[in-house]
This record gives sequence, C-alpha cells and structure tokens, in this order.
Amino acid sequence: MDRRRLGHSGIEVSRLCYGTLSFCAAQADLSPEQGGDLLLYAQSLGVDFFDTAEIYETYPHIRYVLRHGAARPVVCTKTYAWDRAGAAASVDRARREMDLDVIDLFLLHEQETTLTLHGHREAFAYLLECRDKGILRAVGISTHAVEPVRALTEAVAGRTDGYWAGLDAGPYRYADVLHPLLNVAGIGLLDGSAEDMAKAVREAHDAGIGVFGMKMLGGGNLLPRFDEAVAFALGMDCTDAYAVGMQSRDEIDMNVALFEGRPIPEELLLRTRSRKRRLLVEDWCTGCGACVARCASGGIRIVDGRAQPVPDRCLLCGYCAAVCRDFAIKVV
Repeated sequence: MDRRRLGHSGIEVSRLCYGTLSFCAAQADLSPEQGGDLLLYAQSLGVDFFDTAEIYETYPHIRYVLRHGAARPVVCTKTYAWDRAGAAASVDRARREMDLDVIDLFLLHEQETTLTLHGHREAFAYLLECRDKGILRAVGISTHAVEPVRALTEAVAGRTDGYWAGLDAGPYRYADVLHPLLNVAGIGLLDGSAEDMAKAVREAHDAGIGVFGMKMLGGGNLLPRFDEAVAFALGMDCTDAYAVGMQSRDEIDMNVALFEGRPIPEELLLRTRSRKRRLLVEDWCTGCGACVARCASGGIRIVDGRAQPVPDRCLLCGYCAAVCRDFAIKVV
C-alpha cells in the first residue's frame, strides 16, 4: 500500500483511507464488533488510516480496533462545533469514546463558505490550542465546496486580499489538513466544477496543506463511469489519500487492489460493482422537510408531501436520515 505524508503535518498515512460513515445506523448499521472486524481486516492489508466523525456514531468501532489490533491506526474525526465550548465537548467526547489520549486529525465538518469558516473560528482556535498541547496532532476542515479550499489556502499563504478581505483569517493560517469532495464529475459540489476543485486542491497542496479526498464515486452515481472516476482520483498526485466507505471484505479487497495498482479479478469486480445502494424513504414519511434543509447537495426534495431522493445529486451519505424525526430514511 502506497504511503504519503499529509502536507506539513508530517503524519504518514496509507493512501486508502477507510471511511466509517458506511457503518452508521443510517447505512449498514454495523455493530462495533462487525465494523471493527472489517477495519482490522483492512489494517492487515496495509490500510491504517481511518476516518470518522461525531455525527457518524462510529467511535465504538474505532475503539474496538484500538483494543484488538496489533498496531495503532491514524484516526481522523470531525465536529460541527462553532464555539470554544462546543469544540471542547467534541474533543473530550472523541478522546473518551475512542479511548485515545491523542487524536491524529481533528477537522471542522462541512465548511461551506469563507463566512462559515469565519463563524467557526473560535472552535478552530480551540483545536489549535489542543494541537499545541499535544492532544491533537493536526487540524483542518472538511468541505463539499471550492470556496473554503481556496480560502484556507489563502489563509495559510498569509493572503488577506481575496476571500478574506474585510475578515480575519486568524487561526486558519495554521491549518494542517483539508478533506474535500473531489470526483471527476463534481457530483455533490456546492459551487464550481470538478476542474475548479481540482485546481483549488493542487494550490492547497502546493501551499503545504495535507489533502485527503472523498466521494470519488459520487455516492455511487459514477459507477457507470467507474474506470474514469478511479483514474481521475488516483491520478491526483496532489491528493495524499482518499476516504472510501466499505461494507464487506470484497469491497476492501477491491479497493486495496485499486490503490495498489493491481488487476482486480473479474469475479470480485462483478460482485462489488453489481451491489447498488439507494436512499430508501419509508411510507410513513410525513414530508416535514428536515431532510431537505439538512442536505447541502440538493439530494432530496419534497414531492406530493413526501421526501424523495434526487438520484443524480444524492451522495448516499445518510446525513438526511440523522435528522429524520420519524426514522423514515435509510441508505440500503
């Protein structure tokens, strides 16, 4: 498995990152033991970089690996906190629930614009304090938009004449890591195009920011363009790693082979690519609209009083399910 350093953070990771969103209740709903065993299997094949988030509720799965694995993986988590108190609570919860004294990467989750970054600067400043104390090793942001990537790069480069004009880039000048949505078609982007994001990511990486991408298959929408989508993602030398959700050993075997540049047995390829997931909305949906408000990608809408997925926009992340008061939504 190819290994890379995440920018100036100096943290070395496997190029394939295991995204644990796929374990959550809105998706495969795997127990800590089930998900943990998959993580251990991936680790045995050289995958030692695991991505989680407070909203995923997969900290117990990571803890299982830490208790049963032979080596400690690199762990990244994310928070929606916007102030100091919220960030402190998120850091404490992550350390407690994963049983970790030190967390490798801690990111602000789903930053949408420069103004969003500005509004979360107190939380980011707290993460920096934790990094300086040795509680965290590196800090950064995740985003589905081009603008925050460019704004973060400007901040790290010390520029104040662009996106930060009239604002204070403050703590973002010391960011280490970026986790952007990046795929060949730009599916899921809130602004700009795939080309815009690719250019922004190159500039961020050139500025010393570590980059690990997400959604290389656009939540499954790019399966018909599988070879093209994979070639695009793995051809991005400015992307140090890619987070991929996997729910079976077959999927792990296939992705490890892809990331190692090995041919994939036809039978394995057919088994993994034939499994198509979808967003299920149950009959008891009341059409309250909470899911629509939650989805930044425009992947769900209300039609005739009931939620309905938008196939070419839905990323199958399950974030909409997390806010459904009636538990009527799930990725299946």
